[in-house]
Amino acid sequence: MNGLTVETRDSAATLAEARRVIGIEARAIAALEHRLDDDFIGAVEAILAASGRVIVSGIGKSGIIARKIAATLTSTGTPATFLHPVEALHGDLGIVRPGDVAILLSKSGESEELRGMIEYFSRTGVKIIALVGRKASTLGRQASFVLDAGVDEEACPHDLAPTSSTTAAMVVGDALAVALLKRRGFGPDDFARYHPAGALGRRLLVRVRDAMVVDDLPLLGVGATMRECIVLLAEKRGTVAIVDEAGALAGVVTSGDLTRLMEKSEAIFTVPVAEFMTRSPRTTSPDELGAAAVGTMERHGIMALPVLDEEQRVVGMVHLHDLMRAGAI
Repeated sequence: MNGLTVETRDSAATLAEARRVIGIEARAIAALEHRLDDDFIGAVEAILAASGRVIVSGIGKSGIIARKIAATLTSTGTPATFLHPVEALHGDLGIVRPGDVAILLSKSGESEELRGMIEYFSRTGVKIIALVGRKASTLGRQASFVLDAGVDEEACPHDLAPTSSTTAAMVVGDALAVALLKRRGFGPDDFARYHPAGALGRRLLVRVRDAMVVDDLPLLGVGATMRECIVLLAEKRGTVAIVDEAGALAGVVTSGDLTRLMEKSEAIFTVPVAEFMTRSPRTTSPDELGAAAVGTMERHGIMALPVLDEEQRVVGMVHLHDLMRAGAI
């Protein structure tokens, strides 16, 4: 005996199996990158040019992935709907219109349930995008565009249960959705409109103007001294904006700046703020997403940003804690 308990050996074997699965699926995903070709571009162009919706369909596990792809497309600016292949042949084909585009999923490309849909789409002029594991399959031959989601092996130890193949199909679907998102110029504002509920929607809807301070701002002119600045730093949460005669931002002094100045000299009160301020500080605008402003603060280790208008005048100050309370993060 090697000294390991049965429980320890079982735990080690469990982890080894889980890591094997992840490794197989990771390699399957990595292989997809080099298979993207002109058919992928053609599929994107066909969807962009379509006057109708994207109909997504598949049976079994492929059907579950098809539902996810349809949901992702819809939430990112490409109207799509899932159509069950069996229900389709019992009346639900009535939702299909000539201006639609179909994405049909099948590992083998030979799913009997999809054949009736293929025939109907071909007759009505609906372009078919095949997302398949075998390009030379019946579905692949009938499609206008073929997206190869084939895998060398399933992660299932018997190479039977759809595992790597469903992961690969979902990744190709995500690639298609994001490529369409980029081509449509679908941005955070659009995403917020489609996701008004929940934490994500609230975060995307919060703008800097919703959290910024606009009254009694910590402002000093460029001729001020550090004596005046120290008072404002203590009263106004550690950040003071320095402005010129027109009210445009000239620089910023923070509590951190004050600490560094004190380390260099004891005679700090008469030091002009213009000699010590940061002359190119990070700033934001009233219309910027709150989450973007938070990202700027986190990347640069600062707690507040001056808010500027189009003339670079200071119209507010936004603090990290205020953005947090507003739900920006």
